[in-house]
Amino acid sequence: MNHQSQAVFSRNSRPVVVMNFTGVYNYESFARNCQFVWLDCQHLNGTECYCDEEGASALQRMIADYSPQGIHFIDSGNYHYVTKFWTDKLATPFALLVFDHHPDMQPPLFEHILSCGSWVKDVLDTNANCKKVIIAGASDRLLQEVPKEYGDRIHFYSESSLDQEAGWKAFASEHVSEPVYISIDKDVLDPSSAITNWDQGSLTLSELEQLLAVVFRQERVIGIDICGECSSTLNLFEEMRETEIDNRANGELLRFFRSFEKR
Repeated sequence: MNHQSQAVFSRNSRPVVVMNFTGVYNYESFARNCQFVWLDCQHLNGTECYCDEEGASALQRMIADYSPQGIHFIDSGNYHYVTKFWTDKLATPFALLVFDHHPDMQPPLFEHILSCGSWVKDVLDTNANCKKVIIAGASDRLLQEVPKEYGDRIHFYSESSLDQEAGWKAFASEHVSEPVYISIDKDVLDPSSAITNWDQGSLTLSELEQLLAVVFRQERVIGIDICGECSSTLNLFEEMRETEIDNRANGELLRFFRSFEKR
């Protein structure tokens, strides 16, 4: 559904929030901006891959003063569940558009424990304002494992459909009527565009931006987050190469989003 191609954060620009869990952003030049809000998450317990009650409370307190309407960098895909905390702050109905090579709809291994593999399911189960989730770029094989009971609340724009740019308009006209919060895991990209600690998809950065441009022209975007940083290795030279690739991807995505803020 067309929403006059206006992003909420473009009218009242919010600071870029950088949530530094692993320390990786210390080595990415795109983040060296005095106007960015840095949230030091390295000292938090109960947050890596799985988020327990203590970790959840600490993260909710940490982001309490910041708006979900803006751009948020949330470190490795191990912390993709942080999207749930940002979208919990949205006070009106929205659709969640997730670019991810994995659906993140697994049943949790431990009751009451949020995880990077189950957080989309948690959003659907607990957030009444989230009217639907669209997962774009997930492996067609993994999509077959998603529980069927979520019916018309979850829709898939699969990896095999992503090169059909014109298809988004038809898809959105049928499935998207609310403002959109966008969450991007860079594992949707191929390894030449980003390096992550999960298996990756086949999109180039340019192809992702082409599809995002269609979304921005078609929908009302109310917030964005980006994860998919690569965890450290014991190989210093390889780590430097991976960090530079991710730094370039983050900088390009940030420039892309800010170009829409100015329209």
